[in-house]
Amino acid sequence: MIGVFGGTFDPIHFGHLRSALEVNEVFGLSKLLLIPSAQPPHRAEPAASATERLQMLELAINHHPELCVDARELERDSPSYMVDTLRSLRHDYPQETLLLFIGADAFKQLMSWHQWPHLFDFAHIVVMTRPGVVLETLADFFKARHCQQLTELASTRAGKLYFQQVTPLDISATAIRQMITKQQNPGFLLPDTVLAYIRQHQLYQRH
Repeated sequence: MIGVFGGTFDPIHFGHLRSALEVNEVFGLSKLLLIPSAQPPHRAEPAASATERLQMLELAINHHPELCVDARELERDSPSYMVDTLRSLRHDYPQETLLLFIGADAFKQLMSWHQWPHLFDFAHIVVMTRPGVVLETLADFFKARHCQQLTELASTRAGKLYFQQVTPLDISATAIRQMITKQQNPGFLLPDTVLAYIRQHQLYQRH
């Protein structure tokens, strides 16, 4: 099984990385693709450029061969719609089971995503939840796809919905950017190599 973990990663931090490592182990993935978004359609334009976010991501996972950076969204001129990314991945990995990992907050907004029902044509969706998080009653569309056994995911290439708890780390990229703007030290919230890159390139400074 191949995992897909998208985001703006503006910047990448330990909340992203801890969740990535956990799901990689839980699902026994052959690889986990971290895919930075170039033009996210559901949120504001990233503060750092696509190239800067890509380089920070590569620095963050440098010593973790189980994690891979996939830059396909940065190579497209169109908005970074996940359905297009999954379609492209299905073309590249026609025989593999694909797992799209999203957070609980993103799942609550899933039905606003571009062509969202077709996500299930190309992958299973795994919602990363935290202890104590309560999701509303599932819509019938999701109930029909919900499964509770990992074996159900491995037996088919796409179409299922699964919920997986991950360790809660209350770290946000927004808070990190704000700390840097205020000239505060965000150490221990993100890898030292990423923080050094931010300082070297003077990212997230007040202009």
